[in-house]
Amino acid sequence: MNSYRYNLVNAITWFRIISFPLLMVLIAVNTIHVFAWVLGLCFLTDLTDGYLARKWRVETEHGTRLDSIGDDLTILAGIAGAWFFKREFLIEQRLIIGTMLLLFMTQTILAFFRYGRITSFHTLLAKSAAILQGTFLILLFFMDSPFLPLFYGAALVTTLELLEEIVLVVLLKEWKTNVKGLYWVLRKR
Repeated sequence: MNSYRYNLVNAITWFRIISFPLLMVLIAVNTIHVFAWVLGLCFLTDLTDGYLARKWRVETEHGTRLDSIGDDLTILAGIAGAWFFKREFLIEQRLIIGTMLLLFMTQTILAFFRYGRITSFHTLLAKSAAILQGTFLILLFFMDSPFLPLFYGAALVTTLELLEEIVLVVLLKEWKTNVKGLYWVLRKR
């Protein structure tokens, strides 16, 4: 394994993790425009690190775990930013958002009981949900009003992805990374 490439991919992932406290500070000092740009950069690095890890064949369990932590912190920062900068929208959509949070908590708790850690399945649905969530959250902070069709699309794909991950946690006895999805798991049985 090429250590330079491996370290570069992990450095890109660490950028997202390290950016989380910065994003919280930007919220606290009420700088929505800088927050939006840094959040956008975090989502861009999410696409970049995974692509490079696969292209350069430097995927590791450690890198996958870091990526999952970076993903969760980036989404958490986006939700925190939405709470402080676009609270009315969150209140209006509380049923949908609450349902997704409940599914996420269910999946996370099940994973901790089953594996002792969070999942890093990185299914195709999870990747699709991340792209939709990231696009929506970035636009949320750059536009005057939320683009609702994108929100509903992201919410639908995210809900399906979380349900798929709950089923995967139940089916997979051992912790695995980079599972394409439920279809592929069932096909191997």
